[in-house]
Amino acid sequence: MNLRCLLPLLLISFSLNLRAQTDTSALRYPIYDGNDLGLTYTAMGSAFRIWSPLATQAQLLLYKDGLSGGPYQTLDMTKGPQGTWATRLKGNYAGVFYAFRVMLNDHWSDPVPDPYAKSVGVNGKRAMVVNLDATNPPGWDEDKSPVFSQNNHPTDAIIYELHVRDATIDSSSGVAHKGKFLGLTETGTRSPQGLSTGLDHLQELGITHVHLLPIFDFNSIDETKLNVPQYNWGYDPLNYNVPEGSYSTNPYDGLTRIRELKQLVETFHQHGLRVIMDVVYNHTGTTQGSSFQQLVPGYYYRHKADGKLSDATGCGNETASEMPMMRKFMLESVLYWVKEYHMDGFRFDLMGVHDIQTMNLISDSLHKIKPDIVIYGEGWQAGSSPMPDSLMALKSNVTKLHGIAVFSDDIRDGIKGSVFDIHDRGFASGKLTATGAVQKGILTQGLDPSDLITYCECHDNPTLWDKLTLSCKDASGSDRQSMQKLALTIVLTSQGIPLLYEGTEFLKSKQGVENSFNSPDSINAIRWNLKQQHLDITRYVEGLIRMRKAHPAFRMASAQDIAQNIHFEAQPNGLIAYQMDGKAVGDSWKKIWVAFNGTSGSQILRAPSGVWKSAVGEGPSSEGTVGLPAYSACILYQD
Repeated sequence: MNLRCLLPLLLISFSLNLRAQTDTSALRYPIYDGNDLGLTYTAMGSAFRIWSPLATQAQLLLYKDGLSGGPYQTLDMTKGPQGTWATRLKGNYAGVFYAFRVMLNDHWSDPVPDPYAKSVGVNGKRAMVVNLDATNPPGWDEDKSPVFSQNNHPTDAIIYELHVRDATIDSSSGVAHKGKFLGLTETGTRSPQGLSTGLDHLQELGITHVHLLPIFDFNSIDETKLNVPQYNWGYDPLNYNVPEGSYSTNPYDGLTRIRELKQLVETFHQHGLRVIMDVVYNHTGTTQGSSFQQLVPGYYYRHKADGKLSDATGCGNETASEMPMMRKFMLESVLYWVKEYHMDGFRFDLMGVHDIQTMNLISDSLHKIKPDIVIYGEGWQAGSSPMPDSLMALKSNVTKLHGIAVFSDDIRDGIKGSVFDIHDRGFASGKLTATGAVQKGILTQGLDPSDLITYCECHDNPTLWDKLTLSCKDASGSDRQSMQKLALTIVLTSQGIPLLYEGTEFLKSKQGVENSFNSPDSINAIRWNLKQQHLDITRYVEGLIRMRKAHPAFRMASAQDIAQNIHFEAQPNGLIAYQMDGKAVGDSWKKIWVAFNGTSGSQILRAPSGVWKSAVGEGPSSEGTVGLPAYSACILYQD
């Protein structure tokens, strides 16, 4: 149902001026300030409350099944304060499925779970009354986030982006619960060549945080047909506060998906890994069918001046984070994931669609309950929005954000070439003019290093290996492997918060597919056989991670430290060399010299005076020179 049918004049006002977008009094909607929206469960009774200020009636529908059949009971809800409707059931209703519908403009809405639903049946069409205590695995109350460094500073994190299904679905994973939450809890799994896979590989690699692509309940997978191959990244939200059913062993049972995700988090914590959740509050997977739209038409979405939905996400709609009840929902949702699931961080998809005020409220609130939480997001939009850029959580506004990092697309494109031009090369693949962009990226462009995610690839676009293959068709396979190693060396030795993409340590390929969001497993899955084929590169990356974790000079805590203690040498394009004062930042390596050769030929550089030891590459000759093969790195130190 379109809000234009209900409040045309107010909608135009809402779309045309910022005050209408940020002040819901212009829409005459009361704002509910309670904390009991959705279900409040006890064994003695279940209370339900929804917010639907335009409704003239509201009903709670109870079902015995999570998908089929009609309601066995329909209960009228009572109009409550501030636009809410409520009812209460006496007795223990755990396991009963339910939905809501409201009367709007003399028509009943479709039955939907409310936005706050915490448990659902198969395909997320109906919510389920849940006793969350019954979903806790053994030892859950004692679960603690592991320490990831002495100070747990954001730049001490080393993040690894991973898709739950990709991680274990391939036959080479050696995992029993392939493609499931439980698959990532299995230990002792091996590839056909006897090398570690899954959880053991992550622990062996040495990363500190695993960034899981969407694990909330998304819309694109039919959970009733899991015997049929299906795939999606999951950036099409259905139920924000519920785990995805296709990753559970039983999507029909609302308890199973919750318990098994908690098992994953607990197991990761026990193995020294923190868990970051990819959240997608910027749009909904469907518009008219969403619980937002069915209960409060138009309110949760931004509109253009002509009344049509704005689409800064490129997904058909964009949510209006500045609206108080959307802001409230986002805040309460992330707090729920931290408190109930012990999440250690959040990555915000298309964060540039959200307003700064909302993001700062979220960050401030999360840091109060978990000071070492890691929060970052994409500091851009996929299209234009009616909200002014000055108010949005864009990369250009990162200094206005509180403890929230943004992805550095500058160093990404500087390292490997533009993501918008598959033929474009970067510094690591021989583009000499990209030298300056990489140098600036190493220094985090003058920003606080905790403000930037330093990376060169993620699930979007071709993998790094595919990009090198497509843009460097004239290069040998050996040269492209050297380029890959150089690119990863830059990421893991630069300032900022480094992020790696799954399988990059053994040259993961998506067969050249760029937007593989719904491509089959044959394109997206991690093929663990590659680890044996490129074990030298895997071990090289492991060594870089150990070095970074052991030496704070590679992860300085402030822009001032970077400015005072990193000094570049003048070099021709295609070469980068700089020295770091490790002693000044408490490093056991008093001085560190880093050099990169992004050219297609061997280069000879003069090392700084003094006696140096080699951490990466060859040490200085007796003449004080250092030879760098094509597309290589050299790291020297004095202790």
